[in-house]
Amino acid sequence: MRVLLIDDHALFRLGLQELLERRGIEVVAALRDGAAGAARVAETLPDVVLLDLRMPEHGGVEILRELRRAHPRMPIAMLTTSADERDVIASLQAGAQGYLLKDMEPDALIAALGEVVRGRTVVAPELIGILARAVQGDANGDQHHQRHADLTPREQEILCHLAEGHSNKTIGRLLGITDGTVKLHVKSILRKLEVHSRVEAAVIAVERCLCARPRQDDEP
Repeated sequence: MRVLLIDDHALFRLGLQELLERRGIEVVAALRDGAAGAARVAETLPDVVLLDLRMPEHGGVEILRELRRAHPRMPIAMLTTSADERDVIASLQAGAQGYLLKDMEPDALIAALGEVVRGRTVVAPELIGILARAVQGDANGDQHHQRHADLTPREQEILCHLAEGHSNKTIGRLLGITDGTVKLHVKSILRKLEVHSRVEAAVIAVERCLCARPRQDDEP
């Protein structure tokens, strides 16, 4: 995987570059300036662009729009500290295929990049609730509700784990089944809900309140 990183914070940029390279990922460029980064994208044609949201002079969303006009199919993911609903929605509407948080675990970040490169939309698990609130009131909600009735009890259980942001490996460990079995269930869930990604399925689960979970202030 070839990554181009644009982030104005030198310590974070250099640290992330070193981390990715230690994992065998080629960082074709690591730049602080958004405009210069956009120009370098055209020269290097990376597999994915990691773009900071908050940057001086040229904001991340502005650079994202510029990149999307020049490279309509280029995988681009925002990497930020912002969990603000407006930032999430603005980024996705501008064409980001990923919205990731800088405090993600390294393995989770790399897995997310792999998903983005494969053409899937990935949002940090912590932001699923925000995304769900943003789409509440969608006219398709009732259709999704009806489709949910077709899920088996096991698929319903796995859907709730997706809503928590769990990986196939984690779900398999929690349920005592293999990763491959989880993958088959996930494919069936996506087909029955008529969606294309785990994120969309998780949003439906949260939006329709399909998974009961304790309120935070009720937890010990």
